[in-house]
Amino acid sequence: MRMIRLGMGNAPLDTLAHYSGLGLALGIGLLVGIERGWQERDLQTGARVAGIRTFALIGLLGGVWGALFPIVGGVAVGFAAFAFAIGLTVFEWRESVKDNSLSATDLIAGLVTFALGVLAVLGNKPAAAAAGVVVTGLLALRHPLHTFLRTLTWPELRSALLLLAMTVVLLPVLPDRNIDPWDTINPHRIWLITVAIAALSFVGYVAVRLAGARRGLLLAGAAGALVSSTAVTLTYSRLAKAEPKVAHEAGVAIAASWIVSLIRMATVAVVLAPVLLKSLLPAVAAAVLVLIAAAFGLDRAGQHDGAPSKLDLENPVELGMAIRFGLLLGLVTVVSKLFAAQIGQLSLLPLAAVTGLADVDPITLSVAQMVPHQVTVAVAAMAILIAAAANGVTKLSLAFSFAPGRVSQVLGGAGVLAILAGVAAAIFVRLP
Repeated sequence: MRMIRLGMGNAPLDTLAHYSGLGLALGIGLLVGIERGWQERDLQTGARVAGIRTFALIGLLGGVWGALFPIVGGVAVGFAAFAFAIGLTVFEWRESVKDNSLSATDLIAGLVTFALGVLAVLGNKPAAAAAGVVVTGLLALRHPLHTFLRTLTWPELRSALLLLAMTVVLLPVLPDRNIDPWDTINPHRIWLITVAIAALSFVGYVAVRLAGARRGLLLAGAAGALVSSTAVTLTYSRLAKAEPKVAHEAGVAIAASWIVSLIRMATVAVVLAPVLLKSLLPAVAAAVLVLIAAAFGLDRAGQHDGAPSKLDLENPVELGMAIRFGLLLGLVTVVSKLFAAQIGQLSLLPLAAVTGLADVDPITLSVAQMVPHQVTVAVAAMAILIAAAANGVTKLSLAFSFAPGRVSQVLGGAGVLAILAGVAAAIFVRLP
């Protein structure tokens, strides 16, 4: 009678909810079971311990106990889950002894599948479905993950942990307000941008690490620009001089790094201040087109009989580098706002020229955050473009100093033309 009373009222709706929950629980089990069965597809019939049917039933079992929760209560469901865990553990232990294996993957996968089956009925269905996909993905990535661990170096692991510490440990405790007498420095915001730049650099490093030398200098140079286009210019200029057989390929990589650097700079600025898009796009696009033409010309003239050499970038997420960038960003932010408030907005332009010789990021991040309250769109765009031009002069100097004659001439000419094209485009569109 109790069961009948519980089912009264909105019976069709309750039934539909149970059907959808149980169906999702079964689907999660099937998904995990397909992956487990695929991993053991080469074993003979009867030798596979748990596959599609087993995990599908485990998911459905969890869903059934979830559906029984309103009737039998949480204690009974807890005891059922405990009994299932004990039984599965004993079974997997006996199988591991028999097969002389120490893997606990099937045990954990079974427990998680049961729990997700319960969640599919009692909890958030989209979360249960997403978790089922993630679990299956992790199980399917067994071999790539093991290969990754074998090739992972201590500096790379240390950098990843450092990036996580910067994000998860330090960022939440920094005050999200201006703390200086001039009302300019927000530690949380500055560190957030620092972490974002560090993460972007780490992505570039990983791309170079995974691509390898055989994927070509073009990909490595473009990915390396996420770390530092200046470092790519110096490294590949030396490579071109030391190994003439890949000089043109190195030149293409340098040009690619300059292109990616400009696009990256513009992207960061526009993300922080979308109104800068119309002002930056023509100049950046004009410069990029010139550099693309140079890269194409170098590629056509290149000799393709040499194997590309490896790009050796330093680990991008070093604590010292992160701290220096944060301090530089904070300093440029304070100086920029003080100059804009006390002397006038145009004082940012010589500051951009000086800081741009070393790096375009600090002035880009600083002025983009000041738009439109402290700095107009026109002045901000001019400052960013001046910093980019100054940084281009630095990279041109490196290419002239270290690259061999033909490559340095092409890069030098392309760099000068790119700067002139950017200036002409900026003047033509008349910055607002």
